[in-house]
Amino acid sequence: MKIGVIGSGEVGQTLGTAFLAEGHDVMLGTRNPAKEEVQTWKNENPKGQTGTFDAAAQFGELLILCVAGSAAESAVQQAGVANFAGKTVIDTTNPIAGGPPENGVLKFFTAQNSSLMEKIQALLPDASVVKAFNSVGSMQMYKPQLSGGLPTMFICGNDTAAKTTVTGILTDFGWETEDMGVAAAAQAIEPLCILWCIPGFLRNSWNHAFKLLKP
Repeated sequence: MKIGVIGSGEVGQTLGTAFLAEGHDVMLGTRNPAKEEVQTWKNENPKGQTGTFDAAAQFGELLILCVAGSAAESAVQQAGVANFAGKTVIDTTNPIAGGPPENGVLKFFTAQNSSLMEKIQALLPDASVVKAFNSVGSMQMYKPQLSGGLPTMFICGNDTAAKTTVTGILTDFGWETEDMGVAAAAQAIEPLCILWCIPGFLRNSWNHAFKLLKP
């Protein structure tokens, strides 16, 4: 597939490189293609392309939104809402508020009974948004090597076919997938980011992931 990555930070670069490794065509979208870190990624990934947000959104058959949560809605607008129409969009974002964590606990700017994903889906009514990759650090997103076996990625979204596509990607990336239902489930999935980060902030321990145990 052609993969358009909206965001050129650590997550965007990690996922862009991962999709290249799986044989996909990738364009890394950024507000400033001339940024040094973007040029470094391009040099390290010569098969990858770079461009603006709107160029990446036009390029991709499947799009990945991986900007800071506070910038997610503006990034979608910059990429062009029309460029998302009819496409699966993997939403990796978390609504992390400004300011440092308190006792290792981050704060969100969303209310308890809402989620950033639902806002993004409302902004993109003609796209199929699927929440994924928000509950783990970038170092574990592709082919995680953990002693407990395959970790679990919790996903949600309103479109079954889109979730099937994302599940296939997650399988290729070394994950098992747990479909938690429609977009409203992001109200529970997004706070997993807070829980995942606590050991990191308190003990500088970032090498972990969630696992759902079943009988």
